[in-house]
Formats: sequence, C-alpha cells, structure tokens
Amino acid sequence: MRACLLPLLLLLAGPALAQQSVPEIAFDSTPDFPTLPPGMNFGEVPGVAVNSKGHVFVFTRSNSAGGPAYAPTAAQLLEFTANGEYVGEVGKGLYAWAFAHSVRIDKDDNIWAIDKGSDMIVKFNPAGRVVWVFGRRKESADEDTGPWEHVDPPLAHVDGLFRQPTDVAWDSQGNIYITDGYINSRVAKYDKNGDWVKSWGSKGTGPGQFRTPHAIAIDSRDNIYVGDRANRRVQVFDTDGKFLRQFTVDVPPVPGTHSTYGNTPTGERLAQAIGAPNSLCIPPGSQVMFLGESTFPGRIFKVSLEGKVLGVIGRSGRNLKQFSGGHGLACPSENEIYVAETANWRVQKLRLH
Repeated sequence: MRACLLPLLLLLAGPALAQQSVPEIAFDSTPDFPTLPPGMNFGEVPGVAVNSKGHVFVFTRSNSAGGPAYAPTAAQLLEFTANGEYVGEVGKGLYAWAFAHSVRIDKDDNIWAIDKGSDMIVKFNPAGRVVWVFGRRKESADEDTGPWEHVDPPLAHVDGLFRQPTDVAWDSQGNIYITDGYINSRVAKYDKNGDWVKSWGSKGTGPGQFRTPHAIAIDSRDNIYVGDRANRRVQVFDTDGKFLRQFTVDVPPVPGTHSTYGNTPTGERLAQAIGAPNSLCIPPGSQVMFLGESTFPGRIFKVSLEGKVLGVIGRSGRNLKQFSGGHGLACPSENEIYVAETANWRVQKLRLH
C-alpha cells in the first residue's frame, strides 16, 4: 500500500504534501438515531437539516409510490424531534417528489427540499405547507418525457428551469442560490421575493466553471462556497458570481481503507476521489466549515474558511462512526453534526469532543 501512496502524492502535488499530518477529531455517534415507527426504515438518505427547535428533517429515497422497477418515486421528507422521536411526514405524495437530493432550513425555519428527479425546489413553511416552487418537472403526458441526457456540448441554460438541481443556500439579504447541478453546470440566483436575478457558470475545469456543482454554503460575510464535486474542489464567489478563490482537500486515506461498495479506487482514480465535496455546512456565525467527502474515502473534514484542513472525522465503513460518504450535512453548532448517508441508509448524529 505504501508503494501506491508515492504516485498518489505526486498526482495531488503540492497541497497534499502540506497536509499529510491532519489530526483525527474524537467524536461520538448516537446509536439508533432517530427512532422510526415499528417496521419502518429509511431508504438511501441524501439529505438532513435541523431547524431552530432542534427538529431534524430527513429527506430519504424511500419508495413512497408505485412505479416500474427502475423508476419508482423515491422521495419522502420525514420530521423528528431533537430527541429523535418521529413526528410525521412533510408533503406526503407531493407532485414534486421523484428522487430526493437535499433538504435545508432557512433562518425563518422554512423547509426547502431539492428533488433531483423532478428538477424542482420546494419551499414549505414551518407547518409543512407549500409556499413556493421553483422549476418544473416534465409532464408525464408528453411523448418525449424521459431522463435527461448528458449531451456534449451541454444544453443551453434556461432562466427559472433546472436540470437535476442539487442544493440551496441564502445570503444575509435573503437572496436564494441554487446549485444546478448534474446536467446544467451553474449557480442560479433569486432575490428574497423569489424573483429570478441571474445565473453563472458553465461546464468545464476553469475558474467559475463546474463539473457537478453538488453543494453550496454561505458564510456570515456572504462569501458563497460551491462544492464542485467532479472537479474535486471548493470554489468561492461573491454574491454577483465573481470568482474569488478555490481550495482542495488533499488528505490520503488511511492505508487499508476499503470502499463500502464497488472496487476500492487506486492510483489516479483514488486521486480524483480524495476530498471531492459531496456536502458543505457552515455552523451559524462560525469561521469553519464541514465538508463531506464523496462515497470513497467517505470522511468528514473540518476546514477553515480559507481552506486549511483542521481535522478529519471518521473513515469509510458500515459501522457506527464510519461513513459511506456524507451526502448531506447539518451543523447547528461546531460540536454537533448530522450526517446523511446514501449507501448506509441512515443519519448519524455526531458529538465532537
């Protein structure tokens, strides 16, 4: 295994050599959190969020409706108390539900669900009633309705419409930013009234370009952090979409780490996976960020807002305190993190020491 690390470090270049000694952060994970009704289980869990009361919202790819084997509706939004007790389902049978991707809570405790399959973003009020919808799903009555194709050159962007969106965040003025996503390669901006403002970005590897903008977070100074997953970097912008800087996480996994599913990457494939940002979360008023790595190596990192890796949390695996990659993160404080896992079909509640 050591023989594989040298070419890997060469691939990762300078930043990797500067970040080899990253401390492990001690933490606990609450067993059997949250409590589900008897006989009920999560499906894949791509999203988790926490409101001001500590209630936990889990967006899961449970099979919530009938359908063919390869395309059933796979989205349920479930609410739990701070102690993990089941409260109920939000938006049961909603027209926007197709393939859950992420859920976020804004400063007023409104609930925002991003559905990759329907190309829609839905805003619920705290009581669970739909307030706004963004985007539009393809109509089942249309003869050409089907999955989006990854064409090259990419399809032209359309204001107000999305193709497999991924995440949402807000600045201090209430403006809304949506990462869009798997087919489009951009960030869309709306004002606080829900009116379209602009979008920026295109498919590519240069500054301000994206390959799967998968996560977004905004700090107290309105710097916008976009997890550009396939480019294995975090890009930072101002509220007008001006590129400011970027950083990467370059910490090789512990030798002997295995993937939770599929072949364990090696060589160049491993170099492309390390630090690929699945999810981003900034605790309120904090100067640090938590970054969930893609499925492998699947760790959680504590990072300064300048991009310095401060510590690593956990490793790849199926057991408690191990991860299949944090697809979604919620961090109400620097010492409390909720991790949504797709391959492990669960949410973990972490307490950092």
